[in-house]
Amino acid sequence: MKILFDLFPLLVFFIVFKVAGIYAATAASIIASFIQVGWYWFRYHRIEPMHLVTLVVIFVFGGLTLILHDDTFIKWKPTIIYWIFGIIILGSQFVGEKPIIARILGLQLALPDAVMRRVNLSWGLFFIVTGALNLYVAFYYGLDLDAATRIKIWVNFKIFGLFGLTLAFTLIQGLLISKHMPAAEQDKS
Repeated sequence: MKILFDLFPLLVFFIVFKVAGIYAATAASIIASFIQVGWYWFRYHRIEPMHLVTLVVIFVFGGLTLILHDDTFIKWKPTIIYWIFGIIILGSQFVGEKPIIARILGLQLALPDAVMRRVNLSWGLFFIVTGALNLYVAFYYGLDLDAATRIKIWVNFKIFGLFGLTLAFTLIQGLLISKHMPAAEQDKS
């Protein structure tokens, strides 16, 4: 259920895009992000950092898209979010006692520091590369196609391609991590 809640603005964007186009989808996504953060605050009296980052980026880039009536800005949004996460994750390799992935997974997994640092590095690089891939699809893929077709391709890539890549990467990371888990940890999972 949490994954659906986390994907709520994205799902709203996709549905509204299919019905009413990129600008309506952008406006709906901004509203959905505010609803997501507000509901989470109302329910738990705190805000998830990921939701807040997404809200700020969608508000700024989505707002620019709507004000200037230029879809360039909304196409940059996934890249900006991925690059923010990538920079934070990669930066945590050098700042602090533990990388951020170790802080997140450390409560559930007891892995050697070297393994956690490799996992952290791979996630940071994944986000940087995925952000660049979004830019490629948004601005360079299918230049011989008409604008409407290119925006449809980008939206489908954003919804299904990026999500599929993230899911596949998560599964691969899980398999790699499982090789380093102590036997007692493997029995629990």
